[in-house]
Amino acid sequence: MTRLVVLDIVGLTPRMLRHMPAVSAVAEQGFQARLNTVLPAVTCSVQSTLLTGAPPCEHGIVGNGWYFRDLGEVLLWRQHNALVGGEKIWHTARKADPDYKVANVCWWYAMGADVDLTVTPRPIYYSDGRKEPDCYTWPPALHDELTDRLGDFPLFTYWGPNAGLPSSQWILAAARQIFDEHRPDLTLVYVPHLDYEPQRSGPDSPQTAREARRLDDALRPLLEHFRRENATVVILSEYGIAPASRPVDINRALRGAGLLEVHTQDGMEYLDPWTSRAFAVADHQIAHVYVRDPADTAAVAKIVAELPGVDQVLDAEGKAAHGLDHERSGELVAVAESDAWFTYYYWLDDDRAPDFARQVEIHRKPGYDPAELLYDPTVPAVKARAIGQVARKKAGLRYRIQTVPLDPSGVRGSHGCLPQDPQDSPVLLCSRPEAARDEIDATDVKSLLLTLAGITTP
Repeated sequence: MTRLVVLDIVGLTPRMLRHMPAVSAVAEQGFQARLNTVLPAVTCSVQSTLLTGAPPCEHGIVGNGWYFRDLGEVLLWRQHNALVGGEKIWHTARKADPDYKVANVCWWYAMGADVDLTVTPRPIYYSDGRKEPDCYTWPPALHDELTDRLGDFPLFTYWGPNAGLPSSQWILAAARQIFDEHRPDLTLVYVPHLDYEPQRSGPDSPQTAREARRLDDALRPLLEHFRRENATVVILSEYGIAPASRPVDINRALRGAGLLEVHTQDGMEYLDPWTSRAFAVADHQIAHVYVRDPADTAAVAKIVAELPGVDQVLDAEGKAAHGLDHERSGELVAVAESDAWFTYYYWLDDDRAPDFARQVEIHRKPGYDPAELLYDPTVPAVKARAIGQVARKKAGLRYRIQTVPLDPSGVRGSHGCLPQDPQDSPVLLCSRPEAARDEIDATDVKSLLLTLAGITTP
């Protein structure tokens, strides 16, 4: 049986590969194919499709988050694998080989997955409100095996204004250690670095080209190591990031129409999903619009469709056509034009914004906020102030780090809608030529991986 390594290099596209000779060499040894992704083209949805072979209407991951109607809360970036329906690749493999060994190094929905080895970012949340870097592992002993050699997981370079290469370097080092010492048959590795600069400065910026080269340099020794070990290497991406510069304030439009409600505490406004007739969960270039009363659906669809930057509004029929007809989806799904994206903002006056709006708070915001990758240019000496607040935290004092701008105009790239330019389309590279093709659907990747692994399925 062939040992298989699957590297999910976020944002990898033909545009990026021009700057990445070490990664491109995998295709020279085998083949390269366009990967036809799913809607929405976002991390959690696409990864779930890659591992189950099913569209979102079947596995249920309709975005990076959604409105949990049974809880009355918008929740993003949940981690429990039980949220993902369908038969995962390791379940299928174990029908042929009950001892098939799988390692998940930072792919999403890792916690609770019945794989043999798991690593995923998991901060320590102390009772006094502090958040410190760490990771979750299975088995538990793997935690100290990794951190004793690699140090703590560099959480603050995994996301936020300091997001950068150190987090991907740590993940790559962990993947190599697990590959060598635990010898899994399938190693899944998530490499996030190209998710950052393309959103900050655009996918065609000089800064992005530089970061692609830096990541290629970091990957080169690992790829050479896998080649020496005769492992089959598959490199793929979930989506490509396209140039985007038009934020769409969908929730502000719904509020202006009298459909979205807020409640106020200490002068700050909070989304009130329980009483709102309609609100949107913004997720890059996709927004799930939840409409409480079916009688309002047509009117809400009209309001959203007329917003500049909105390409489509999917109703029940449209959701079914795109594989999004699942109970977790909104009654409507808005799709942005290729150069636009949806903000989560619902307040009309920045003085009424909640305190979390100016912070990196992926679990408290009722939608995705790419401005978390930026420093607020309106705050004098913002980086120095942030360093000072970190020092206060380490001294055990109360602190509030405010770095995130409320002006979204600094964002220069996005994803979520289906790509229009082939240069911004996700790709799949494989080190073996016998399965060569020009393109592959995301729903067919699971079966390709099983074939490459030598797994024969009924």
